[in-house]
Amino acid sequence: MSPYQKIKQEAYDANMQLPQLGLVLFTFGNASAVDRDKKVFAIKPSGVPYEDLKVEDMVIVDFDNNIIEGSMRPSSDTKTHAVLYKNWENIGGIVHTHSTHATAWAQTQLDIPIYGTTHADHLAFDIPCAPVMTDEMIEGDYEYETGFQIMDCFKDKNITPEEVPMVIVANHAPFTWGKDVEKAVYHSAVLEEVAKMAWITKTINPEAPRLKESLKKKHYERKHGKGAYYGQS
Repeated sequence: MSPYQKIKQEAYDANMQLPQLGLVLFTFGNASAVDRDKKVFAIKPSGVPYEDLKVEDMVIVDFDNNIIEGSMRPSSDTKTHAVLYKNWENIGGIVHTHSTHATAWAQTQLDIPIYGTTHADHLAFDIPCAPVMTDEMIEGDYEYETGFQIMDCFKDKNITPEEVPMVIVANHAPFTWGKDVEKAVYHSAVLEEVAKMAWITKTINPEAPRLKESLKKKHYERKHGKGAYYGQS
């Protein structure tokens, strides 16, 4: 049995959730799971339909984008995953989709405003939109540069990947992450739903006010603060 069987299984399970949750069409997405001790991650092979996917198809890649195990080419977004794993040490899984509403917001090149408590239950910030990539970056190592495009956005906005487990990339699509790949899938579904709600809100009232600070703080801290009381202990 492969020494990477655990993360292969985790990556496979996460990838299979994406079409079930309506987050991908055809092969428009990928998920990866990391093993921090071995400094490798398992990711979906490129262009393989989900209905044909098997656990053993998952490709093992290190943080410098070297294929360690697997007979297929890894996802075309693998270099982006590798950059984020190498530089953000607290993330354990990454998901990339082209889900409809989150991608539509990415195409506007706008952050997704925090309008309501559903958004605030998960993060206390607007969902950032990483800016348009320069021509030099696009013509260079595109997927590699996408990782830096995301990290530079977080640096410029003075936020951390722990505070904000999601991003939309201008004119591209969303990426999410979490303490493990299961949580990254969860955040991907949350992002799509919040993006949909924000679009509907903006459509009903283009001048809709942002969520007031006290409500934002209450909803975020009751789930994530020191005195959190949501759910079971």
